[in-house]
Amino acid sequence: MLYIMRHGQTEWNAVHKLQGQTDIPLNDQGRAQAEKAREEYRDIPLDLCFCSPLLRAKETAEIVLRGRKVPIVTDDRLKEMNFGVYEGILYYFETDSPIGVIFQHPEAYTSSVGGAETFGELFERTGAFLRERIDPLMKEGKNVLIVGHGAMNLSIISRIRKLPIRDFWSQRIENCRMVRLI
Repeated sequence: MLYIMRHGQTEWNAVHKLQGQTDIPLNDQGRAQAEKAREEYRDIPLDLCFCSPLLRAKETAEIVLRGRKVPIVTDDRLKEMNFGVYEGILYYFETDSPIGVIFQHPEAYTSSVGGAETFGELFERTGAFLRERIDPLMKEGKNVLIVGHGAMNLSIISRIRKLPIRDFWSQRIENCRMVRLI
């Protein structure tokens, strides 16, 4: 089985700042969410966890898996989507700035703005991760958890569920919610 989880809340999540690859730690609420997830999902058998190396994902994985003998392996391909110069802006999903198109009309976002990663670049790196790391483990019948981020997780979900890019944001995962993909 393959499971995916979004990290716990950060201060930037709480005030609706665009994080991207800016390395923001969990806040107290995020740690509490991870503790709750630890209890809620403790009986799901897991052989391995892959996570983003960013603090918020790594700390979430460590809390959720505390006391279990599940190795946690970081992989740079699981970092959040890079939003370039727009990281740190408030209410990014409501903005009329060029980055707003990613959230309002993802199918229209076809080239980088302000140094932001394109969906093609995001899908390329997460697709390579799935092929190289996850596919072999699924063939072995392993139970794997990926702990990551909003857009990065959605790129994996979209690929597995074969969603069109216009529906990219339709499968959003709440903080510390575990979703079974395969």
